[in-house]
Amino acid sequence: MRFAVLAFAAVLAVAPLATDAVAQRAPESFAPLARQLLPAVVNISTTQAVQARPGRPDAPDVPQAPPGSPFEEFFRDFFNRNRPPGQEGAPTPPGPGTGPQQRPQRRGQSLGSGFIIDAQQGIVVTNNHVIDGADEINVILSDNTSIRAELLGTDPRTDIAVLRIRTDKPLTAVPWGNSDEALVGDWVIAIGNPFGLGGSVTAGIVSARGRDIRQGLYDDFIQTDAAINRGNSGGPLFNMAGQVIGINTAIYSPSGGSIGIGFSIPSNLAQRIVAQLRDGGRVRRGWLGVNIQQVTDEIAEALRLPNGARGALVARAQEGGPAAEGGIRSGDVILRFNGAEVREMRNLPRIVADNVVGTQVPVVVWRDGKEETVTITLGELPAEQAQAAGAAPAAPAPAQPVELAGLGLRVAPITDELRQRFNLRAEQRGVVIVEVAPNSPAAERELRPGDVIVEVQQERVATPAEVQERIARLRQQNRAVALFAVEGAGGQRFVPLRLRGERGAPG
Repeated sequence: MRFAVLAFAAVLAVAPLATDAVAQRAPESFAPLARQLLPAVVNISTTQAVQARPGRPDAPDVPQAPPGSPFEEFFRDFFNRNRPPGQEGAPTPPGPGTGPQQRPQRRGQSLGSGFIIDAQQGIVVTNNHVIDGADEINVILSDNTSIRAELLGTDPRTDIAVLRIRTDKPLTAVPWGNSDEALVGDWVIAIGNPFGLGGSVTAGIVSARGRDIRQGLYDDFIQTDAAINRGNSGGPLFNMAGQVIGINTAIYSPSGGSIGIGFSIPSNLAQRIVAQLRDGGRVRRGWLGVNIQQVTDEIAEALRLPNGARGALVARAQEGGPAAEGGIRSGDVILRFNGAEVREMRNLPRIVADNVVGTQVPVVVWRDGKEETVTITLGELPAEQAQAAGAAPAAPAPAQPVELAGLGLRVAPITDELRQRFNLRAEQRGVVIVEVAPNSPAAERELRPGDVIVEVQQERVATPAEVQERIARLRQQNRAVALFAVEGAGGQRFVPLRLRGERGAPG
């Protein structure tokens, strides 16, 4: 299975609903609503320069069928089969006079969908991936009139783009709806341009809400069983009042075609993004400046959080960031942000982003066994934040390791030799892991040689003896879990380890 950033088609049969007093009956026909909405839905056609194949400027390129078109695979396979032996899929070596400046450019084309939200100003909404990289964008109206579009702004984080068209033709716009009011089981319809077939109408229901499909930090998709296919990207998802409650964006599919699992960006999220792109060409999001991780049941047990696992655990408050400046620190669990409950880690970035940059907001955290409130002045999310990546080098035989019995770990103080062998920073402090036993609690949590233990149960440690002392204290208190703060190649994180017996080899 895979996620494809695509969108909508395929008609869903209308079945009678339950005769329950609370159930809504299916409409006898979607035709009146479709007739009303069709003029506001547009096709998006983009073109971009494509380099001719080096060495053969006179050779035709593979025809640019619309993405997802039945002809796309055919053309690709045909041209691969007819290349000279040994050159399938490989570029031809350049010949005289075929340098980058001399190669002629051809035009590639892609198709998508969009919808008009302001008839007077000619404002059109679509997906960012529909127009990404295009050097010419055309909006095709329902009467097949093609109009050159101006790009007002894009937001790759939520995959939204805003265009403007200028025409003397009267345009039809559609209103935003309240996506929070869309209930699982409500009827919805979508109109779009699947496989280049403009004006296609499909119907279905809201299958689920709040879906996280791992496309970004702000995933909160509406799931629908209305058919979504390539070319429907950027098209609208309508409720039965004719209001836009979603922007069709992705499908879950093993083949690229619809299997009845499609995803739309909720209108309540999209509206805020579109308004900022329309007015200023960019999006300003609130920024807290923390690295966070999920609160698991074991972490909740270690921190004695009431009501089980919830909130977002702060692995690190970034130096100089709004959180650190406001008093949030590593090991805090953020429970509420500006009055909004943080039910789980993934909710926090979206809640923070929705707040106004520069405002002061109360943040409720769990710290030292109780709730505390701190006040944060919200910063603006930087455009991109690069994170270090890479694997720790293999562990050499360390000198004088200390065994943490029952955890599957051997640790040592950070020496110049270990700092060099494990590529640790000069300012790194803590206790370095030099061995992890297979099938041990530490191995199960993916700890590895070269990781550095900086805290045990939210207390700093500098020597193996301090680590042993903290663990012994927890065992005396009959605690089942010890919470370690560990710094590795990917940054700092909290790792809960079950405390086993004190005797025996690691693991």
